[in-house]
Amino acid sequence: MLVYGKNVFYETLKFNPNIIRKIIIQEGLKDEKIILTARKSGISLNYRSKNYMDKLANGVHQGIIMDVVDYEYFSLNDVILNSSFFVILDHIEDPHNFGAIIRTCEAAGVDAIIIPKDREVLINATVMKTSAASLVRMKIIRVSNLVQTIDILKKNEFWIVGTDMLGEDYKKIDYNGKIALVIGNEGKGMSNLVRKNCDFIASIPMYGSINSLNASVSAGIMIYEVIRNRK
Repeated sequence: MLVYGKNVFYETLKFNPNIIRKIIIQEGLKDEKIILTARKSGISLNYRSKNYMDKLANGVHQGIIMDVVDYEYFSLNDVILNSSFFVILDHIEDPHNFGAIIRTCEAAGVDAIIIPKDREVLINATVMKTSAASLVRMKIIRVSNLVQTIDILKKNEFWIVGTDMLGEDYKKIDYNGKIALVIGNEGKGMSNLVRKNCDFIASIPMYGSINSLNASVSAGIMIYEVIRNRK
């Protein structure tokens, strides 16, 4: 997988340099810090023209592209015993939303993110860049069936908190104990079956003319409300 950008480079090198196979540097790049850091990494460097790199990257690369190993997803069994806070993404489709949610989850200390294997954006360069490389420090679990996974979580004493416009004020819910927070699809929200299996439905009040928030913004508000109530 090709990922790019200076922040992604520094964060990946700091937290998980072993996933970097090679580094591509733009010929004539004047950023001495990034060139020196790349040289000190001991990882193979390849110099290419800006035109070549523009074609290679699907976005602003800032003069550096990395070839990294594909992300290795976790299984629920890997982490469930030592976890108390999961975020479940119910078919999020926008890689920018996914990346932003990963970044918030890592910053807030969420144990892992659960995503379905079907109709969900997968990890790509956009997700990696939007997450500011938080992805290298975040556990992502892929599951075949969200409803079955929710059932397993309930059997392990997790409360399932869904998010929807038509729910209880999010500040009135008790978030003590083990929590799995569900963030729905950008357009359709949570699927009916997932909604029916939630213990609580949390709603963020809207006071303006807009009746909903961006999925990553909603996730950020809800994640920190859970954290605030658990301290």
